[in-house]
Amino acid sequence: MNKQELVDHVANETGSSKAAAAAALDAVLDGISQALKKGDEVRLVGFGTFAVKERAAGTGRNPATGAEIKIAASKSARFKPGATLKAELNK
Repeated sequence: MNKQELVDHVANETGSSKAAAAAALDAVLDGISQALKKGDEVRLVGFGTFAVKERAAGTGRNPATGAEIKIAASKSARFKPGATLKAELNK
């Protein structure tokens, strides 16, 4: 499912217009993004938790030349499904 299909689903389930559903979805995604940028977790009970995971800097190798390269520290978003979602997926 892509974003447009999700907008269509939300519009159909709520009886709202596609424009209103798109605005609501954008607001939710923006809220999650802003919280993660601050370093906060976003917990949606029954669905799951979005959190920021930090990766330490390290060294790697260029597979073509074998030369060592430095890999910078980075942050990435992680999602951990909640118990309800896990149960639904494993039915």
